[in-house]
Amino acid sequence: MQTWIEEELATSDFGDERLDKRFMAVMDCLSQKPSASIAAACGTWGEVQAAYRFFDNDRVDEHEVLHPHQTATVDRIADHDVVLLVQDTTELDVTRPEKQMAGAGPLHDEFHIGFHDHAMLAVTPERIPLGVVAAKIWARDWDEFWENQKNKKSKARKKKQKVIEEKESVRWLEGYRQGCEIAAQVPQSTLVVVSDSEGDIFECFAEAEEDRGEKRAEWVVRACQDRSLPSRDEDGRWRKLWDEVGSAEVLGTWEVEVNKNTPKAHTDRKRNQPRSARTAVLTIRATQVTLKGPYRPGGKLADLEINAVLVQETDPPPGEEPIEWLLLTSLPINTWKKVCLVIDYYCCRWQIEIYFRVLKSGCRVEELQLETAERFKPCLALYMIVAWRVMYVMMLGRECPEMSCDRVFSEDEWKSVYTVVCHKPAPKAAPTLEKMIYLIASLGGHLGRSCDGPPGPKQMWIGMQRMTDLARAWRTFGPPARRVGKRKSCV
Repeated sequence: MQTWIEEELATSDFGDERLDKRFMAVMDCLSQKPSASIAAACGTWGEVQAAYRFFDNDRVDEHEVLHPHQTATVDRIADHDVVLLVQDTTELDVTRPEKQMAGAGPLHDEFHIGFHDHAMLAVTPERIPLGVVAAKIWARDWDEFWENQKNKKSKARKKKQKVIEEKESVRWLEGYRQGCEIAAQVPQSTLVVVSDSEGDIFECFAEAEEDRGEKRAEWVVRACQDRSLPSRDEDGRWRKLWDEVGSAEVLGTWEVEVNKNTPKAHTDRKRNQPRSARTAVLTIRATQVTLKGPYRPGGKLADLEINAVLVQETDPPPGEEPIEWLLLTSLPINTWKKVCLVIDYYCCRWQIEIYFRVLKSGCRVEELQLETAERFKPCLALYMIVAWRVMYVMMLGRECPEMSCDRVFSEDEWKSVYTVVCHKPAPKAAPTLEKMIYLIASLGGHLGRSCDGPPGPKQMWIGMQRMTDLARAWRTFGPPARRVGKRKSCV
């Protein structure tokens, strides 16, 4: 049993000690070979049957599977002054050519079947993932989907007539509320809920203004709606958010390295087209604005004062859409340093995109051959913990390079990898974590050239799988096994 699993799942409680032990055993198998199928990861038919029985148990669901990991994550959050809770939604396409998974629902059309996973990942400002603190996994209802397909014109009108609790978008509000619950548990830490443009929901802003007598989470949201302000311009029209912030004084400029994954402006219709790599010069503006409360089925919502930061690229290359982010936040913006912090925190949002990539490409959760949603959801939750572990090791090696690798890896793991990759006996003292990360990544295809940059998630999940096999061989045939053999022969 891997040490980190025993520590991470120490608080698991399914109401049956045997089920708790089985949980750890299944996690141990699947985490060692995340890209393999359940059968390949488990190895024997008995272990495969035990894994399927675990996921089919009535006491096992996605909430119970994630609970011990969430508890451990909150403990890690308590060790940091500032932690970002980044929330986002991803589609999980489990469309099959023949029999479809029972309980799965439509995605963007009737030909793609699957689930939605809205996760909240705790990340430090240094981009080290601490764990998943919340997850909502659901499938859309088929009857509602077909009804919307028949009445596409009235869909938007019906949506406006619903309260937030009846919409799918309530997940963003629920995410913020969960962030506030965690903030109350760790009052010594500052928690900031970070959301992309889908989280631009007025009810979320209003929720943060409510005084409930306990510590609340701060928030940063990238705006996508040009909301009205409560005052009118010279032509009698409501003043608009973008114009108001755009007319503020330029506080300074900021240079950023742009790659193909850099988020695009809310007005850009070519979101799926990659950007060209470049160094972009951005102008920064910040001001406080009052948003006009929108009308809802229960009446008009109150106006709200919030802080806004506008990031704009002034001179993009020909044919390129300029970078433009309008960030709404509860954080202070009264100094240049604080404004830069807001932008820094939002840039950390990309970590959840990396996390989803590890989950879907590294753990291959969309390829799981499970027959029902009741089995798929807890299995997905388990792999969400595995995906966090892969990403955590990768980022910890970048941010804490001088840490001894035996704080993360067992002796069997680091010695076997060192011996195989370096072609010489492992040293008595454990190498640094940075050294170990590069050795593992080399097993996954990282060449270590100066132009290659640090190891990425794909190289890490492949390398960690190979490390598992090397460690098993080390225990069976390496020095530890030979020492045991000598002792047995002397008896």
